[in-house]
Amino acid sequence: MTTRIDRRMAALKQEGRPALVTYFMGGDPDYDTSLEIMKALPKAGSDIIELGMPFSDPMADGPAIQAAGLRALRAGQTLKKTLAMAADFRKEDDETPIVLMGYYNPIYSYGVDSFLADAKASGIDGLIVVDLPPEMDEELCIPALKAGVNFIRLATPTTDDHRLPKVLQNTSGFVYYVSMTGITGSALPDTTNVAAAVSRIKAHTDLPVCVGFGVKTAEQARAIGASADGVVVGTAIVNAVANVIDGNGKMTANPAEAVATLVDGLARGVRRARLAPAD
Repeated sequence: MTTRIDRRMAALKQEGRPALVTYFMGGDPDYDTSLEIMKALPKAGSDIIELGMPFSDPMADGPAIQAAGLRALRAGQTLKKTLAMAADFRKEDDETPIVLMGYYNPIYSYGVDSFLADAKASGIDGLIVVDLPPEMDEELCIPALKAGVNFIRLATPTTDDHRLPKVLQNTSGFVYYVSMTGITGSALPDTTNVAAAVSRIKAHTDLPVCVGFGVKTAEQARAIGASADGVVVGTAIVNAVANVIDGNGKMTANPAEAVATLVDGLARGVRRARLAPAD
């Protein structure tokens, strides 16, 4: 069977342009505002939504996403509420793919079988679980694939040609290339290196390759999208929310509008990625 992710990536390939994949933290700064942000993303040009599952110990995330997760947890966000957010979103949008991204601990506590059943019922299309290596595929990856949910694996600059086939073995939907070593929100890497890495991964798989970690501007999105099948933006979006929340936790502007403005610019950059330079 094909998922919304498969259909969206195939359609964009036909269009001849990369996908814009946007990450935001579920429940940041509160449930209702976060749902408003989620609904604003596709209208602003997002092709695939990554819905962050807040967790108290996010080892791969930088300060911005850590802070977003803590804001969400303080506001009462849970994994059950994050799934409910996806279900609420699906009442108005049955086309935009949703990928849940986070860590295994909340899923383990929820119970894998119950989680997958509820995720599927909520309209979740894919999972990115950053702390489950391929050696633990039986834990969640294989059950997810059997449930019809894509399991999206991360590849990094340190994933060599010996390790890559193992990483790709049960990956589906797309491959997420983490374009640098380190935590989210770090500086953007050299785009030439990214292009070479994408080519190397594509030598091992027919799956689309989406590139993330560090993309903040429309021009960076355009440069990455010239070689990648998708551009992932997360920290910049999380910061757009944080920038309109004061020290007392009060919103000084509408976070959904701030995010929409940013994503609109990023989408324009992505859509220019494959265009020839103007004379």
